[in-house]
Amino acid sequence: MTTLTCFAPAKLNLFLHVVGRRPDGYHLLQTVFRLLDFSDELHFTLRDDGLIKLSSSAMEVPEEQNLCVRAAKRLQAMSGVGLGVDIALVKKIPMGGGLGGGSSDAATTLMALNSLWNLNWSKEALLELGLQLGADVPVFIFGQNAFAEGIGEKLSAVKLPAAWYLVIVPPVHVSTAEIFSSKELTRNTIPIKIPPFSIWQGHNDLEPVVCRLYSEVAVRLEWLKQLKNTTIAAMSGSGACVFAEFATEQAAYEACNLMPDDMTGFVARGLDYHPMYASVK
Repeated sequence: MTTLTCFAPAKLNLFLHVVGRRPDGYHLLQTVFRLLDFSDELHFTLRDDGLIKLSSSAMEVPEEQNLCVRAAKRLQAMSGVGLGVDIALVKKIPMGGGLGGGSSDAATTLMALNSLWNLNWSKEALLELGLQLGADVPVFIFGQNAFAEGIGEKLSAVKLPAAWYLVIVPPVHVSTAEIFSSKELTRNTIPIKIPPFSIWQGHNDLEPVVCRLYSEVAVRLEWLKQLKNTTIAAMSGSGACVFAEFATEQAAYEACNLMPDDMTGFVARGLDYHPMYASVK
């Protein structure tokens, strides 16, 4: 095998509670991650010269800072493999939207190169490496919808009902660091237990802070909350994307068709498993 094409799905945070803070400043969270069938596409071509090269439809950061490149170089260094790879990344997931696109690309790169380079690393080893790249990377390697604690790395699989989502993409990039450093952020939400818990009783502690700072997010979230037949209307992660959940595809598309002309978004189905779930044991 010398080539591989893989999909890196987006995620939603169905709720996000900030329950404390570690001495090193990292925030302690509780959240439920839902995988979506809205994905970036990555093409990997084996190289025998050890070089790692990236081409992308959206080069918004320097190549050496791209999470795909960082993931590949970290795996290469830790495994001692002498092979390289050409990575072609086709971006669909908006950057800076709270949908985990960069983290998902990094996770998919690790799983793909584990196969392409014949490394046979375990899922646990890849999870440990993924956490070094970012707190959202492990859930994509974990490969299932998950209840997450800690900084997002303590993962427990959860079964979620079939659902469709209307995701609206505001025309802003929200700085995660800015939101988490805000003095207005609630950091003492009472932890919930799993099981049982209800995702419909949760909320996103970052949402009020983002909505105060970014009116574009607030307006779109308020529009979603006035829709009928929704089970959840919330912001994902630290924003800027907001979403509403529907029980059927038809209901999601009907809501999408009602969207004002100055709003953009997409409809996606909730997944139970990552497309590469079976590739890593």
